[in-house]
Amino acid sequence: MTPTETTVRAVRAATTVAAEPRRAAFFDVDETLIAAKSMFAFWDHWSARGGKDGRDAEDGSHGMPPSPTDRAALNRAHFLRYRGASPDELNAAGQEWYATYRTTPSAFVTASLSALRRHRAAGHTVVLVSGSATPMLRPLADDLGAEAVLCTELLVGDDGLLTGDVRTPMIGGAKATAVAAYLARHELSAADSHAYGDHASDLDMLRAVGNPVVVGDDPELTHWAVREGWPRLPSATGPGGRRPR
Repeated sequence: MTPTETTVRAVRAATTVAAEPRRAAFFDVDETLIAAKSMFAFWDHWSARGGKDGRDAEDGSHGMPPSPTDRAALNRAHFLRYRGASPDELNAAGQEWYATYRTTPSAFVTASLSALRRHRAAGHTVVLVSGSATPMLRPLADDLGAEAVLCTELLVGDDGLLTGDVRTPMIGGAKATAVAAYLARHELSAADSHAYGDHASDLDMLRAVGNPVVVGDDPELTHWAVREGWPRLPSATGPGGRRPR
């Protein structure tokens, strides 16, 4: 092969790589990637280690209020519980909770976990998208090699403690908005990206990419999967296996 031919082949190879679309895989977390509802599972851990309900001092309430039909309102009501908590303490508790949780024999939705690992192996950007918060999600993201977490942001006051308020619950349409913004910011192809969700509230997020995947048998998502020909994954659970290196 002549030097000229070698150069031409190198240029063609570089052009092929450059033409490959940059894509992402977005995963809802609770009951899509892990079997638990992370907010509530973490709350049990937080309570057991002595964490107090930040609503008690003001309104005398204990436990969750009656469930509103608005999932965003439920999200806000839940995180009010952490008013007055130290972010560092919450993050440490998140590490503790996840270290134990991941060892349980049915911690993960196995088909989704396998899909995430395939996306990582293919070089796709893996992003977790959840109504939960960073203390519950960062240990999971680090464990599974997710590049980013789009979640409900807990607000911190001038005293360095949590106010109990959140910026925007990462629920429903907020997920689609966050996904679209992430795709644009990182110059990723929406048409070539994937999204995985298990609940009707994930529908907007699924529609924000070219390759939606439904996990489990939520009636509304099943309807859309059948109508649009979207792939479906079973919701069977199992262990996470060894931590990736």
